[in-house]
Amino acid sequence: MSISLKRARAIFVKDYKEFTRNYAVSIMLIFPIILALLFRSVDPSVPGIFAVVLNLSFVILSCFTQACLIAEEKERNTLRSLMMTPATTMDVLFGKSSLVFVMSAVVLGIVTYILGYEPTSIWAFVAVIILSIILYTAVGTICGLFSKTVLEASLTILPVIFIFTGAPWGTLLVDDFPIFKVLEYLPSTQLVYFLEVRNTGFTMGDLFPPLLITLAWTVVLTIVSVVLYQRRLKDE
Repeated sequence: MSISLKRARAIFVKDYKEFTRNYAVSIMLIFPIILALLFRSVDPSVPGIFAVVLNLSFVILSCFTQACLIAEEKERNTLRSLMMTPATTMDVLFGKSSLVFVMSAVVLGIVTYILGYEPTSIWAFVAVIILSIILYTAVGTICGLFSKTVLEASLTILPVIFIFTGAPWGTLLVDDFPIFKVLEYLPSTQLVYFLEVRNTGFTMGDLFPPLLITLAWTVVLTIVSVVLYQRRLKDE
C-alpha cells in the first residue's frame, strides 16, 4: 500500500487541531512528566524505576491518545467519511499515528532527561523506544476500533494497563506459578530486561533479544491493527 504524504499531513494537522481542543485527552501529555518528577526523588539511577515510568507512559500517552483519536472519529461518524475520500487506509493510520508518535517521542525525551537515565547503547535505546511507541500506538488503534465513544476508549485501555504494566511484576511469581513465565515475553517485561543491561561489561547479544521480541510484537500488532481497521469499516 502506498502512502500519500500530502494526505497524511492533512490528517495530521486536522488531528492536531482537534487534539488541542480536547483538554481531557491533551492533558495526558503532562502525566508522564509528572510521574518522572515524582520518581526522580526515589532513585533516578535505578533502571527499574525508569522502566515503570516508561511502561506507564506508553499506555497513558501513546495507547490512550491513539484510542481516543480513533474513537472520536467514530463518535462523530467521520471515520468512515475519511474512507470515502482518496485517502487510503495507510494514509489515515499513518497520519493519525504520526501525531501520537511525535508527542510521545518529545514527552519521553523530557522524561529521560528528568530521570537522568544514561542508556547502555544510545542507538539500541532509541530503537526500542521507537518500536514501543509504534507498538502501543497499534494497541491504541485496536482499542479505538472497538470503541464507539471516547468514554468507551478510556475503558478499553484498562486491560492494557493491567496486563502490560503489570507483566513485569507478575514475573516475580514465576517460581510459585510457572504459568506466569509467559509474561516474560511481553514487551513491557522485555523493556525492563533491556534497561537492566549495565553500561559495563555488556555485549550486543545482551541487547538483541529484547529488541527482537519487541520488534516481533510491533510487527504483529501493527498488522492486526491495519486488518481490523479495514474489517471494522466494512462491518459498519
